[in-house]
Amino acid sequence: MDIIELLKVIFLGIVEGITEWLPISSTGHMILVDEFLHLDVSKEFMDVFLVVIQLGAILAVVVLYWNKLWPFYIKKLPRRTQMAIAKKPKWAQVILNFVERFCDKEKWVLWFKIVVACLPTIVIALPFDDFIEEHFNNYVVVAIALIVYGVLFIIVENYNKSREPQCTSLEDLSFKTAFLIGCFQVLSVIPGTSRSGSTIIGGILVGTSRTVAAEFTFFLGIPVMFGASLLKIVKFGFGFTGTEVLILVIGMVVAFVVSILAIKFLMGYIKKHDFKAFGWYRIVLGALVLVYFIGKILLA
Repeated sequence: MDIIELLKVIFLGIVEGITEWLPISSTGHMILVDEFLHLDVSKEFMDVFLVVIQLGAILAVVVLYWNKLWPFYIKKLPRRTQMAIAKKPKWAQVILNFVERFCDKEKWVLWFKIVVACLPTIVIALPFDDFIEEHFNNYVVVAIALIVYGVLFIIVENYNKSREPQCTSLEDLSFKTAFLIGCFQVLSVIPGTSRSGSTIIGGILVGTSRTVAAEFTFFLGIPVMFGASLLKIVKFGFGFTGTEVLILVIGMVVAFVVSILAIKFLMGYIKKHDFKAFGWYRIVLGALVLVYFIGKILLA
């Protein structure tokens, strides 16, 4: 891999790291960047790269939120708890001892909420993955989605001005609310929509604060992106060349580093601002994309 190809991979990693967490559509940006900046790889591998590079971004969430996500610890049981467990049947004693000593129950509940929120995407979106990829990965769909959801961000934020959030912490997030946010995540299968954008809009509409909506969106990305990456790798096969492995590793490492910075920026930003700026950005970008490609067709 020469220096030019290396710089291209690094640039794509930067784009992925920034756009994965800001509600401006990482897939949409990657498709658009690919129009101007082609990696010297096969189309099949490029399709894999655009998805698997997201693993670097999701690892940033795991690192930053490890203390909120890791559901195990080691705790010495109080005497009273030990006595209560000792009265149970043997099989129950084994389970209760493990749960009480090693399991953080609040974090397990959070993971169950994440699983519940992922169900709509698994049931509805997964069966149509190939169809969506074949028919919707184009500039027209990306541009329209950028504009439509940009307008929605502005409308939702204006609507939200007079409302007080009902859910201001992850502990307050109910299973019903988690499921509803998951339903909004289904919308993100359309390129240009933005997974973080659709779930944040959904979270705000169903009554969560911006911080809860953003954090829960980050956590939802863990199983979704791991699952999507595994599916892509299985479809492609495991016959990667040495250069292809190097491209994936570099792209993921760059996406990981940039994602840490992007997440910290977003969480600091939403403490003082709403999401309207991202809405206007999407509208302008979508319009520029349409103008560029229509002009390209007319001049051809």
